[in-house]
Amino acid sequence: SEIPSSVCSHPCKVGEIMIMQQGDTCCWICTACKPHEMMVNMSACQDCGPGWWPHRNMSSCYELPHRYIKWNTLFALVPMAISCVGSLLTLTVIGIFVKHHDTPVVKASGRELSYMLLCGILICYLNTFVLIATPGVIICACQRFGVGFGFSLIYSALLTKTNRISRIFDSASRSARRPGFISPKSQVIITKEVVLKCRIKDSSFMVSLVYNMVLITTCTIYAIKTRKIPENFNESKFIGFTMYTTCIIWLAFVPIYFGTGNTFEVQITTLCISISLSATVALVCLYSPKIYIIIFQPEKNVRKLTMNSAIYKKSQT
Repeated sequence: SEIPSSVCSHPCKVGEIMIMQQGDTCCWICTACKPHEMMVNMSACQDCGPGWWPHRNMSSCYELPHRYIKWNTLFALVPMAISCVGSLLTLTVIGIFVKHHDTPVVKASGRELSYMLLCGILICYLNTFVLIATPGVIICACQRFGVGFGFSLIYSALLTKTNRISRIFDSASRSARRPGFISPKSQVIITKEVVLKCRIKDSSFMVSLVYNMVLITTCTIYAIKTRKIPENFNESKFIGFTMYTTCIIWLAFVPIYFGTGNTFEVQITTLCISISLSATVALVCLYSPKIYIIIFQPEKNVRKLTMNSAIYKKSQT
């Protein structure tokens, strides 16, 4: 009942351009522009560019609204509050250690490694502000560097501590010769090499996490290995508890972070809180016993056990 039409090509719809057939100026094929492109004319599309999107009529583009965590939202206030409290506690511990720099408790904890570890904890707390800040070239570079670097300082220092304890007592059981690379300067150099190697080879956030998980696992193994040494040297039990708790935190973090890929606020908040919790675990488990003795029980801040007596007791058993 309809009268058939005799046309070579129908007019193109909005968002479609005419592609002329080769050798034919009267017929064309309608081809849709890509979703991020606008129509320059009836035969050409043009990319709107990063951060821009075409209007419905495809004749021009508009700038997309920027979405990022605002500083006054709950997603930012909660991790920032945790970070501020943790940073103040860390600075307080550093101040107490500096004031009592030459006391036996501070010396026994390894002053050089302790300061590096505390700096790593402080960097982890400060990473919260970098992760919440408005994204940019400098901010993104600081995010990629800061998370891995802070964790590397903490866990490489802990690994060096447990490795030193293990080698000292393993060597003492075999001979009276002092093992190599156990001086404070040697320990700092070993820790710095681990950190630099991490930053040079790690090109992504996940690789950085995998590297630090290897440090955590190795450190946990050494903590278990040295759990039966004399009590005065048994800082490894606190390191072990730190590692166990850290593993639980990150095992809970991974499914939450990657399971909420469409909600960037939850991802960033989860990452900030997980980093701060890991730093808090290290700060509380490793330094609260030392700070308690320094502040509230100064009469116990004396060197009661020397290495020779420890070896002597071990040789008697």
